[in-house]
Amino acid sequence: MATTIRPATPADVPQILAFIRGLALYERAPNEVTATEENLLRDGFGPHPLYDCLIAELDGEPAGFSFFFFNYSTWKGRPGIYLEDLFVEPRFRGRGIGKALLQQTAAFAIEKGCRRMQWQVLDWNTPALDFYCAMGADLKDEWKNVRIEEKALERLAAGVEPGAGETQNSAEAMG
Repeated sequence: MATTIRPATPADVPQILAFIRGLALYERAPNEVTATEENLLRDGFGPHPLYDCLIAELDGEPAGFSFFFFNYSTWKGRPGIYLEDLFVEPRFRGRGIGKALLQQTAAFAIEKGCRRMQWQVLDWNTPALDFYCAMGADLKDEWKNVRIEEKALERLAAGVEPGAGETQNSAEAMG
């Protein structure tokens, strides 16, 4: 059985969305996916792509993907890669596909002059945590994830304070 890792093409967009939905199901949040094929096509294959994607195939059959984009380290003065998603279909797990995807994503990062690659993993996902540590990843427990989304993002951009009863601890902490 031969595994192939290749850059995604516009024709892969339906499969990319299927992988995203598969990952969301695995991460117990299937209803959180609002991405569409149109979003993915526009943002990954338009004149200014916002992400890159690698597709893994086992004997020509789509088996998994790596979905990532550039970030920048002000401390290092160099670009990095943020790995948004790494997913292998359950029936293809245990065959080295995840490792091959991670290696090819790292090779892409090195080729582009990046000095690091980072990502998030859910704290209950022990198989993924073990896998990433075996690949040489360091878990950065001292860092907390911070996110502001949708309506709260719009309010922040407009300079509107969070409403009564909303939990915006980070906004309160920032003053």
